[in-house]
Amino acid sequence: MRYDTLIDRLTEDLRPVRHRRFWVDMVIMALISAVELGLLFAVGIAHLSMHRMATQPTLWWRLASLGLISLVSGALAIRSFDPAYSPRGALRWLALIVAICVAFGLLMGGAPGGLAGIARRLDWTSGVQCAYKIVLLSVPPLIGLALLGRRGAPTDLRRTPLLIGLAAAAWGAFAFVFACPFNDPLYIIVWYGAGCALVMALARFILPRFARW
Repeated sequence: MRYDTLIDRLTEDLRPVRHRRFWVDMVIMALISAVELGLLFAVGIAHLSMHRMATQPTLWWRLASLGLISLVSGALAIRSFDPAYSPRGALRWLALIVAICVAFGLLMGGAPGGLAGIARRLDWTSGVQCAYKIVLLSVPPLIGLALLGRRGAPTDLRRTPLLIGLAAAAWGAFAFVFACPFNDPLYIIVWYGAGCALVMALARFILPRFARW
């Protein structure tokens, strides 16, 4: 009877997990992202023109890199909601993708130009504002992925939150590209990276508290 009682106590708060449909979750996240981006254009915050995109090649680097990172990390995060999937290897591949994107941007940016040149290019007062805005734009996809994850059964409560944080942060940075007046790759890598790192840290330490397992 003691073992039966122990089993009952361990399982009394468990709830059935719904069958996961990967593409349904992907569509939900795509809708959340599309609505957020549409609202940015509707209220006039986003105002990127095709002419500006054609004359600033680093814009294509930002959009391609952040879009790829957001898409891949979001898909892997959703896959990790399945208890049979381990995201350990996925984070290694994502780290490689991020490193390649950063290296490409550094090559486009050229030499820093000494400490004075670095300080001038970073423009920390504007950079802090950019990082703050990226964090805010990351909130809708972060909440969406967190709710989808809560409906699933992720078993890796360290790596899954990191994937969620990276996906949300990369999307927030992607959306911010359409409103960002800066085009210096060094500035972008530092301050976009700071905003994304903060979102990932928040996801890593907050989301496990809301997991069902």
